[in-house]
Amino acid sequence: MADLVLENLTIAYGNVTAVRDVSLTIPKGEFLTLLGPSGCGKSTTLFAIAGLNHATSGRIALGERVFFDDRTGRSEPPERRNIGLVFQSYALWPHKTVADNLAFPLELRKVGRAERDRAIAEALDLVEMGAYARRYPFELSGGQQQRVALARALVYRPSLLLLDEPLSNLDAKLRERARVWLRELQERLNVTTIYVTHDQAEALAVSDRIAVMHNGTIRQLGTPTEIYEQPSDAFVADFIGSSNFLEGTVVERGASGSRVRLANGATIATSAAPGGPGEVLVAIRPERITLADGPGENTIPVTLGTGSYLGSVYQYEVSTPGLNFRIQTDRRVPQGDVFARIPPEATTLFLKSEAPVRNEEAAPVV
Repeated sequence: MADLVLENLTIAYGNVTAVRDVSLTIPKGEFLTLLGPSGCGKSTTLFAIAGLNHATSGRIALGERVFFDDRTGRSEPPERRNIGLVFQSYALWPHKTVADNLAFPLELRKVGRAERDRAIAEALDLVEMGAYARRYPFELSGGQQQRVALARALVYRPSLLLLDEPLSNLDAKLRERARVWLRELQERLNVTTIYVTHDQAEALAVSDRIAVMHNGTIRQLGTPTEIYEQPSDAFVADFIGSSNFLEGTVVERGASGSRVRLANGATIATSAAPGGPGEVLVAIRPERITLADGPGENTIPVTLGTGSYLGSVYQYEVSTPGLNFRIQTDRRVPQGDVFARIPPEATTLFLKSEAPVRNEEAAPVV
C-alpha cells in the first residue's frame, strides 16, 4: 500500500463549485473521515477518488499510481482503480444470493472458480456472515446487509476502502455496535479507509483523523481530540458537538490569555484572543460550564430556565441581561438564580465576524 494524495482537487458543475482546491495526504492504513453538513462536498470528493465523479482540475494519486491529473489529461476508469466502495443503500443485487453478490466483482476480474470460492469464504468470515452465504438480501436484517456490502467491497482485496455513510440506515443501538466492529475490522486488515458521514459522534468514535468540510473546502484537519478541543474556527466549534457563543469585547490582552467584557457587562478571563482589539465570540461547551456556590472569578449570576433530561446529564437554558446560553450538569437543579462559572482554559476565542450561520445549506451536492 501507499499514501493517497489529493492535490488542489476541484470539482465544478456548471457555475456550482462543489469541491474547491482540496489538498490532502492520507497515509497508508489510516482511517480518515470526511465530516460535514449536507452539501459540503464530502461524498463528491469520495466519488471522485473512486472515479465515479469526474474532477475538473487537480490530481489524485495512490503512491506512484495516478488516478487523475488534469495537467496530463490522465483519468483512470473506476474499474481499474482497485477501490472498494460501500454505498449508503448497500446496492446488493436482490436476485442474487450473498455468495453470488460477492462473486460478481471477482467474475469481472476473471478470477478462477476455486480462488473465487476461497475469497468469498474468507470475506464472509471477516464480517461474520459465513453462515448466510446461500441467503438472499431480503432474508437479511439491515445490519447483516451492511456487512455483506462491506464483504463485497473487501473480497478482491482493494487498495482503498471508501465508505459513504454505510451505517445511516441502521437503528441507533446497532450503529453503536457497528462502529466498534467496523473499526476493529479496518485495523485488522490495515486497509486505508475514507469514511463519509455527517454524524459527529460517529466520526469521533472511528477516525484516526477527521477532515471537517464546509462549502467544498476543508475547514480543519486533525485527530478527533484536536477537532473537538481545539476547533480552528467558529464553524468547526459549532458543528462538532455543541458550543455556546458569547459576544464580548477584548479589554486586556496578555501572552497566555485575554480579558473579555461580555454583553451583560461582566468581565472574564479567557484564552488568547485572535487578531487585534475588537469584538469577539467566546466559545464554551455546555459541559465545561460549572455551577458555583457564590460570586467569584469568572462567575456570572444567571437565572436557570428550562431543563431537559438527556440521560447521562441535565441540560439547562440560562440567562442574564444580554446573554443566553446552555449548561450541562449531572444533577437536577431547581429553577431560579444561580452562579455559572466559565473556566478560562475551556474557552476559545474567535473574531465576531466568524459567527457561524445557523441552519445553513450549501450547494445541493454532497
